[in-house]
Amino acid sequence: MPASSSKDSRSSVLRDLPVLLVAVVWGSSFLAVQRVAEPGTVVAMLVLRFGLVLPLLGVVAWRALRRLSRAEWLGGAALGLVLSGIFLLETYGAVHTSATNAGLIISLAMVLTPLGESALSRTAPPRAFLAAAGLAVLGVALLTGDGGLRAPSLGDLLVLGAALVRSGYVLAMARTRALRDTDMLAVTWVQLATATGVFAVVALSVGPAPWTVARSYGAGQWAWLLHLSLFCTLFAFFVQMWAVRATSPSRVSLLLGTEPLWAAIFGITLAGNRMGPLALLGGALVLIATEWGRRTAPAPRPAGGEAGAEPGGVAEERAATGAGEPKQEPASA
Repeated sequence: MPASSSKDSRSSVLRDLPVLLVAVVWGSSFLAVQRVAEPGTVVAMLVLRFGLVLPLLGVVAWRALRRLSRAEWLGGAALGLVLSGIFLLETYGAVHTSATNAGLIISLAMVLTPLGESALSRTAPPRAFLAAAGLAVLGVALLTGDGGLRAPSLGDLLVLGAALVRSGYVLAMARTRALRDTDMLAVTWVQLATATGVFAVVALSVGPAPWTVARSYGAGQWAWLLHLSLFCTLFAFFVQMWAVRATSPSRVSLLLGTEPLWAAIFGITLAGNRMGPLALLGGALVLIATEWGRRTAPAPRPAGGEAGAEPGGVAEERAATGAGEPKQEPASA
């Protein structure tokens, strides 16, 4: 019996480790963005990042893509437009604020999504959840004000906007009837292809061309770009697809919820982010509030006679991009 228990424990750790690694790489994505993009090259970098992923993902998704109906293509493309907005806001925000701030602020999507779900279902969220949401707002105020009364920076506001749009994206995906029973791999490819198309069009008039940026990259920048493409996007997506079948959705959600903690660790240790005592307190409050909010979030209610989104569900960005049979959410940054 003890031997069997030990074996089960080791098996559980082996199942959890890849999911935890996804949270780690997502936490590093904000720092990676700062290493490969500047305000003028954000769009070109996004073209390169997803341009590298699409062919690889397309090979795996080819058969599923051929089975998609016109409605499924259109539904995936519509969500891809929203996804492009998330990445633009999040990436521009990441280059205008610290990696620590970006990782903590984007985690507010975990609180904002259940609030949106409650509004759509016209039900009041539990008082404990509202308290968690209030605590999160207080934490962000202390964090972005650097412990004072300073207004949030442009980057902070952009990342907050990305968190708001991300919440709307999760709710919209759960309510897109054309995609209810569609192969998630194929839908993800359509969304990423649409988003990449948007980036390519915007790149024609904003900043240098993607190939110009690619030629300017040194070995270190190419390493960070490949990290964003292969690990933060491709690896993260396939691990989530596997994990939701190998372990419980709640466990996946809990492990992925450690992403802002890793973002703070990378930001402080590698990017040299400095936080005053009150800003550190604000960051801690955000972490506590998002976890408290996850545990006290209102249960999902049927939407249009069918199952609605599970708040904060994980496929999830943080895309490529978390969980019942989780809806795919965008990967961070």
